[in-house]
Amino acid sequence: MNDMITQMQTQIKTETNIKLPLAFILFGLVSFALAQSLLWINTSALSSGVFRMPDLWMAAHFLLLGWAVMVVMGAMYQLVPVAFLTPIWNEKFGFLQFFITAIGVAGLSITLSVKPGVAIFAGVLTVIGILMFLFQIAMTLLKQEKVNVMTWFVGSALVFFLLTIVAGLTLTWNLAFGTISNYDAFFKSHLVFGLTGWFTLLIFGFSYKMVPMFSLSHGFSMKWAKPAFMMYISGLIVLIVAVWIGTVPLNIIGWGLLWLGFTGYALDMKEIITKRIKKKLDQPFIFSLAAIGFGWLLHTTALLLAVLQVNDAAIWSWLVYLYIMMWIVFSIMGYLYKIVPFLWWTHKYSGSVGKKDVPTLKAMIQEKWGTILFTAMTFGVMVLAVTSMMGLPVLAFTAQGILTAASALYVISIARVLTR
Repeated sequence: MNDMITQMQTQIKTETNIKLPLAFILFGLVSFALAQSLLWINTSALSSGVFRMPDLWMAAHFLLLGWAVMVVMGAMYQLVPVAFLTPIWNEKFGFLQFFITAIGVAGLSITLSVKPGVAIFAGVLTVIGILMFLFQIAMTLLKQEKVNVMTWFVGSALVFFLLTIVAGLTLTWNLAFGTISNYDAFFKSHLVFGLTGWFTLLIFGFSYKMVPMFSLSHGFSMKWAKPAFMMYISGLIVLIVAVWIGTVPLNIIGWGLLWLGFTGYALDMKEIITKRIKKKLDQPFIFSLAAIGFGWLLHTTALLLAVLQVNDAAIWSWLVYLYIMMWIVFSIMGYLYKIVPFLWWTHKYSGSVGKKDVPTLKAMIQEKWGTILFTAMTFGVMVLAVTSMMGLPVLAFTAQGILTAASALYVISIARVLTR
């Protein structure tokens, strides 16, 4: 553990003001608990496969924008100096960006349920905040002295993030004015850009930094990184073309390329873990590694559905749900359980090392509690999906209740770190 602390500290050129990443992360944690509560209230619609309804739009946007995007932004404000050895471009600009984005995300999520016709106004504010973030990170990356594999993945993820918000703004414009044709193509593009483009590429990129860091691995090759990047980007492009022109062969090729890209990434992660020095991995970190396995299985399932030409909307909707929860959300949850304790320990105790007794980083992490929560989350997601598809609403309601309780306890466990 001490080796990991030393490794991370020596890679930070300029430490970001802790209030900046924490503002995003705390907003995200509140949004996470709120999203799960909203899903619990609307379990009957969720279990019936009715995903396109205002209340579920609100829950989905609190989950993806309020939780996932805001947490990722906060984490990037802290991790960019570590990963790219370059300071954040402008911290004051970052705080302004937080307030604009937070107001926009909260307003957009709520108006999508209460009054969809005016969601465009909050949507514009959200877009402004996100564009400010993209500008901040772009200016930061331009100061990077040497381009590496993370630059490819993170840079491409940011491009797809921009495409995601353009498609999303188009959809909210349609809700307000109803002038957009090809709504279904825009909606599917929004999902592909956001889920498989922005989130997945970003997780890929930072995994190449964090997995070796948290496992203390050395001597790995990363031989699949470039092929995985090329395959995944190619798959995204082909899949988007297939969405717009509707050809089955292109759809199969797109999912096939995405599967190959994800497989290459997974093989690299497997090699990194086998080259580790740390014998016993932390439980929250194992949860992030398990998310890689879930992600690979979901990519495999999507490819099989494409090959078999299964077009059932309910099946694909549940696949999207599982992709969001078991790949994206689980990855973020696992990494965040490691990042926040390190962030707080560095802020509060790093200057006192060698001068007085300080708690170890491991003492900051409630590992046993984390293991229980992660197990409950996995159980809840799987049971919810299975019971919903089997038409068992009472069990589905119970499963979402477990998810809601586990999410609230997860938020509390992260918040408690800040009291140590």
